[in-house]
Amino acid sequence: MIAFLRGTLHEKSPNRLVIDVNGVGYEVHVPLSTFYHVPSLGENIALRVHTHVREEAISLFGFGTDLEIRVFEKLVGISGIGPKLAVSVLSGIDAIELVRAVRTGDTARLTLIPGVGKKTAERISLELKDRLPLVLTEEQTVESESSEAHPLRSDLLSALLNLGYHRSLAERAIDSALDVRGGSSFEELLKQALRGLTQ
Repeated sequence: MIAFLRGTLHEKSPNRLVIDVNGVGYEVHVPLSTFYHVPSLGENIALRVHTHVREEAISLFGFGTDLEIRVFEKLVGISGIGPKLAVSVLSGIDAIELVRAVRTGDTARLTLIPGVGKKTAERISLELKDRLPLVLTEEQTVESESSEAHPLRSDLLSALLNLGYHRSLAERAIDSALDVRGGSSFEELLKQALRGLTQ
């Protein structure tokens, strides 16, 4: 079983990477949360890997952090949730936010993830409540809470979603805009977020 890959990034597209490890190209499926942080083509990359074995194929799923792969493996342990849906879940919500939503029973947030209906959200919340990682680092918790506390964050998110941007991508653009222009007006923050999305 492959648990880790380190090599050169040969190809990349949302949800799929090809990593050259000593002349062998490994196709790795990744969630958007990992894809956003991969380097440029030709640069070195290291990923934690979950190897999924079926009768007709062996598939590799890669993750940038320990939390992501731990959450992924908990998700695929739920009846009715395969690796593709688990990747979709982590593409629609950050692992940290997923942990928080499960702990607080926020199934409404889970149903905002593409491909996750009410019943699936309830099953995720019920089955993972006591199985997800219990400890988030203080830095992660403070960072997440501080970004969510900004008074214009929900308005900015609503505006970007209405423009058709994927929720996870929109949230990252908003966080970046708040880092650059934290005290600005709604219009200035929206322009900054849109600049980030089009770069």
